[in-house]
Amino acid sequence: MTDPVETAELLAFSKTVDARSLSRAAAELGVPRATISRRLARLEARLGARLLRRTTRSLVLTDAGEALYRHARIVLDAVSQAEASVRRTDEAVRGELRVSVPPMMQPAFLALLCNFAKQYPEVRLHVHFATKHVDLQRDGYDVALRASSHFEPGLIARTLMRDRMLAVASPEYLSKHGVPRAQRDLKSHRCLMGFVRGELPATHWPSAEGGQLHVEGVFFSNEVTVLHEAALRGLGIALLPSIIARPSIDSGRLVRVLPGLIEVETHIAAVYPEREFVPPQVRAFVSALAIWAETELPQAAFTRDDTACPTAAARPTPAARAAPAPRAVPALRATPEPRARKQAKASPAASARRRRR
Repeated sequence: MTDPVETAELLAFSKTVDARSLSRAAAELGVPRATISRRLARLEARLGARLLRRTTRSLVLTDAGEALYRHARIVLDAVSQAEASVRRTDEAVRGELRVSVPPMMQPAFLALLCNFAKQYPEVRLHVHFATKHVDLQRDGYDVALRASSHFEPGLIARTLMRDRMLAVASPEYLSKHGVPRAQRDLKSHRCLMGFVRGELPATHWPSAEGGQLHVEGVFFSNEVTVLHEAALRGLGIALLPSIIARPSIDSGRLVRVLPGLIEVETHIAAVYPEREFVPPQVRAFVSALAIWAETELPQAAFTRDDTACPTAAARPTPAARAAPAPRAVPALRATPEPRARKQAKASPAASARRRRR
């Protein structure tokens, strides 16, 4: 009977794949490089299959290695949860935390990462910036920050902000190419497209009535700010988040295209794998994200009319958002105050007339 695969062998294999180097995997596990090599050799001998093709410069997964890696991540995660459920006697925030976020250089978000690392020094924080939607289970990530209209099954999503995707173009482009009046008119227009899950060029836009509309793109980018700039420069029609497009719409540099026909509600959310035991470091980081979002992201932007939404440069603070709108106060007082003054002035004359009668 073949001996069962050992956890140490699976761990050596998965760490090597993640690190793309035997030396880096050995350093992360705190063992000699020769130990990693022996464990990988034993694993391949047990399975009777080559898992990695190793050269002096690279490591390449074989088909068998790729299949094993997906299952190894699930097994190692289950082992980690089982150990934690028994060994953890307190709620101290410690351990490894791997986070995937889209590219952003917002100072407040960078401060969030640094403040979290300072507040929880026992957490080994790994932050990966990429537009690609990583597979949290397969790639071994604990939390991801995403903007999407739907999320994969098996994930818990904590919504941080709701927004809309809007079709927009510059007035110059519409003056030159005409204003589309129906969805079918997009076939004769230049469309600026994003990437699905940050990987494949998009071929469809969402219809407000549900479903997808096939669109021919002429310009593609997985960075939404590039599409925004291209739209401003009159290169075509782009589908952009309201939070990015709104300032340009308010200033007149961009115009809504097919409002009410091409748009979809999206959620910016912190997502993490659904599991019985959620590590304290994951809960702590998701809570930190929620506080950051409440302070830095305009809330419920999708419920307001575009012309009434504040721009990103003039976002109200949380306290201001909670307070009544200042312009509502004079509007309520404007009518009764003049009427009261008029009645007060008329009272003496009315009294005199009554006396003469």
